[in-house]
Amino acid sequence: MKIYAVGGAVRDELLSRPVEDRDYVVVGATPEQMIALGYKPVGRDFPVFLHPQTHEEYALARTERKTARGYHGFAFYTAADVTLEQDLARRDLTINAIARDEHGALIDPFNGARDLKAGVLRHVSAAFAEDPVRILRVARFAARFGFTIADETLALMQQMVNDGEADALMAERVWQELSRGLMEDKPSRMFDALRACGALARVLPEVDALWGVPQRAAYHPEVDTGVHVMMVLDYAASRHYALDVRFAALTHDLGKATTPREQWPRHTAHEARSAKLVEALSERLRVPNECRDLARVMAKHHGAIHRADELRPGTIVDLLQSADAFRKPERFTRLLQVCESDKRGRLGLEHAAYPPMVLLSRALSAAAAVDAGAIAQRQSEPEKIKAALHQARVEAVRAALRETG
Repeated sequence: MKIYAVGGAVRDELLSRPVEDRDYVVVGATPEQMIALGYKPVGRDFPVFLHPQTHEEYALARTERKTARGYHGFAFYTAADVTLEQDLARRDLTINAIARDEHGALIDPFNGARDLKAGVLRHVSAAFAEDPVRILRVARFAARFGFTIADETLALMQQMVNDGEADALMAERVWQELSRGLMEDKPSRMFDALRACGALARVLPEVDALWGVPQRAAYHPEVDTGVHVMMVLDYAASRHYALDVRFAALTHDLGKATTPREQWPRHTAHEARSAKLVEALSERLRVPNECRDLARVMAKHHGAIHRADELRPGTIVDLLQSADAFRKPERFTRLLQVCESDKRGRLGLEHAAYPPMVLLSRALSAAAAVDAGAIAQRQSEPEKIKAALHQARVEAVRAALRETG
């Protein structure tokens, strides 16, 4: 029995990047031998075991055979006669098909170390085309490392999309890869890769449709909506904002792709259309509620928030109420982060001031400080309580804005 470190841990060590998880392949062993040594079996599709002390994953060397379309359409073969090279040959990219033995020596039959140095994402074999999730993984690795995709690999990804393999992707796997890619330092690279192979139109057609849609140059020097959205997303990433902020950045302008061409470059009422598209996309991909809700609020209200310094106190209170800021102030703070990213995700405006962030934060603090209980005690009818509370909040916002000039 021989044990080898494999995959991402070896790759990241060679790149001098932090290693989060370590995985191992065991060659020449049976499940019975692993259990006898104290390893705990956890794999459903093929034998994977947890180390009795470290709880790291150890998988028996395996090969696989495609049996049906999609991520689950595989039959696995594991036996003591499966070699390390056979196991590595089934992996997606050469940079993930490198192993290290117990003495520290590299086993690199597909020249993954060479591709790491060259900054290239290259598939190991034609078996790459059997798993559509690999399209998303390559795009995510492009975002993480900034590597280029080998011409032959990109051509294979394009062929997979043309053959309908991307249509078999399960919603959970799409969101899993998408959410991880959104959290990379420059997530726009993931969308560049997905567009290059045609997969973005299959998995996120609402986003893909944004490229080629013009905007008013007075507000958007970059003009193209798709380019703008990528700039917004990358700005949010540069500030290390949370996943829900980045998802809202990605989806805030979806409605612009549904504007009739004769109305271009104006996009009247695109906010309401964007909110509906966020709902549909989120339902289709089973996006977590916190991401969906922030994206929906952003899509609906970002236009008004950008104009906050033009709004009267009463309109500001209505905006805060509509955005549910009094019940969810932390989410409103993240909403302002998305709006800031939207303003600065424009050509030449990366460092522009964004007054609404300070203005609305102060307005919310002032309005939230109004004693609703005291007002309720002075009124007997629910409608009068509501009107009195609203008016008190308006006065509090007016005073706060007067103090700040």
